[in-house]
Amino acid sequence: MFGERAAELVRGLHRAADGHLPAFNEDGIRQVLEEMKALYEQNQADVNEAKSGRSDLIRAIKFRHCSLLRNRRCVVAYLYDRLLRIRALRWEYGSVLPNDLRFHMSAEETEWFNQYKKSLATYMRSLGGEEGLDLTQDMKPPKSLYIEVRCLKDHGEFEIDDGTTILLKKNSQHFLPRWKCEQLIRQGVLEHVLS
Repeated sequence: MFGERAAELVRGLHRAADGHLPAFNEDGIRQVLEEMKALYEQNQADVNEAKSGRSDLIRAIKFRHCSLLRNRRCVVAYLYDRLLRIRALRWEYGSVLPNDLRFHMSAEETEWFNQYKKSLATYMRSLGGEEGLDLTQDMKPPKSLYIEVRCLKDHGEFEIDDGTTILLKKNSQHFLPRWKCEQLIRQGVLEHVLS
């Protein structure tokens, strides 16, 4: 009691590697909220007694109030850190997250991700003229404009800017514009072949 469950939420998230999204701890959040409700109800009862002249309860009221504030800070820190990780995943994987990552998100986080994805797409369309500007491309400066890639799974036809259609079959290798295949590399369809 008194903040241990809330601190464990933050510790669990801190133990996860950077860039990794652990499963949403719904039970931990629920337990912390139940603890906060119990502390609040006990404080309300003691405040009513303190108003009738029992000044010995004031220290206990202040202690429980500090515990309530600490629990709130821990829950907000847990949720905010998860949102920052989810936002980073959008930049890393693109608009389609792998199933194992989506499985670790709560329904509210999935909804937030979809809204963020739409807002980012609207912003990128507003930049750079008719076609927009894809800010998620070239996250690192390219060394060359074309790269050699190997297809890791059957993907079907893929059209590049000059109108050429390429069939992406498993284990086939192609020399493609970096900016056209970077998203497929992040999604795990292609891999960059290093010479």
